[in-house]
Amino acid sequence: MVSEEDLQAVLDELHRLRNRVPQLTGALAAGVDGLVVAHDTPGVDPEGLAALTAAALGVAVRVAEATANGGFRELTVRGERGYVATYAAGRTAVLTLLAQDRVNVGRLHLEGRRSGARIGELLDAAEAAARKARRAGRPLGAVSATPPPRTRTPRTPRATSADTHTATDS
Repeated sequence: MVSEEDLQAVLDELHRLRNRVPQLTGALAAGVDGLVVAHDTPGVDPEGLAALTAAALGVAVRVAEATANGGFRELTVRGERGYVATYAAGRTAVLTLLAQDRVNVGRLHLEGRRSGARIGELLDAAEAAARKARRAGRPLGAVSATPPPRTRTPRTPRATSADTHTATDS
């Protein structure tokens, strides 16, 4: 779980990115599962964009693996009126940027990669802290995410009719 402070830091990074690249029309940080983390996407449905990003990411990861080009780093789509660029942001998130057609693509990639790295550091650190807090102690009544270890009861061999004797079998 990401704290409000961490979410605000991600949102601040998205705003700074839009200031550094004026041709950006939107910026979205999302989990690889398609859930929105933070967004600055006026006029665009962030949940829909996050879901589409996750779908495109799935295909991009498969293409990179099938061609032996290593893990996913970025995906760029150029449309008639602009760009959609998605960058890896840590282990569990991506940064998706929307830009006008007249954007300097080199600058888009430079700033997108930097912001993706920053956002990834923030989210990965927040996830690690949450994991550590869960391991350190749970409130009373909390349910463990992992089932308790199973113990086996030793079986006793079943008796056969030849093994059993009654008082009358002498």
